[in-house]
Amino acid sequence: MAKKKTFEITKDNIVSLYTDYVLINGKKPNSIYEFAKNNSMEEAEFYKYFASFEALEEQFFSDMLHYTLELLSNSSDYEHYDASQKLSCFYFTFFEVATANRSFVMHLLQQEKMPLKNLMKLKSLRKDFLSYVKTVLDTPYKIENQRITDIQNRVVHEGAWLQFMSILKYWMEDTSASFEKTDVFIEKSVKASFDVVYNVPVESILDFGKFIWKEKFGNFNSKK
Repeated sequence: MAKKKTFEITKDNIVSLYTDYVLINGKKPNSIYEFAKNNSMEEAEFYKYFASFEALEEQFFSDMLHYTLELLSNSSDYEHYDASQKLSCFYFTFFEVATANRSFVMHLLQQEKMPLKNLMKLKSLRKDFLSYVKTVLDTPYKIENQRITDIQNRVVHEGAWLQFMSILKYWMEDTSASFEKTDVFIEKSVKASFDVVYNVPVESILDFGKFIWKEKFGNFNSKK
């Protein structure tokens, strides 16, 4: 017997119900019909917001990004930051939001046996992220050739996406309290990348390299 409806059916409520089900049962509901029935809603109410469970999961990541940008827009300081500070602030805020939803995020990114299927859930997030960095990152070298400028921009923006993915991977593997090492990774990664792209690579590159070396091999050496 279906439960009596005691709440308004909204996009956020559907996501919340889906998240609870997945985390409690360790898997998706068997069908949208079953999910709707068990939560006192019609299938049509689910389809009003999502075409499938997969669409819901993909949208979840995109919504995290938009929520991050909403939080940043409420900061009076953010608009006065330079590009490096804005990108760092974005990363710090996004991964705070991700940490608040860590169990669900980890499940979604480890759910499928084939890693590519998990990464496909980030398709909308990638599109929105690239739109965001286009508003933040400038062309490294001013050249009066639109084709070369376009190539430069593409390299810089795709490079930012690779950086984002490296931070995501580090965050997923981070075992430090309050994920403090992820914050350090973000700080050093952004500083090093801006030195590579916009400045002469100096101490920050070496500093970031030392941090990575220590994280990967420091503990191993200490056990000898």
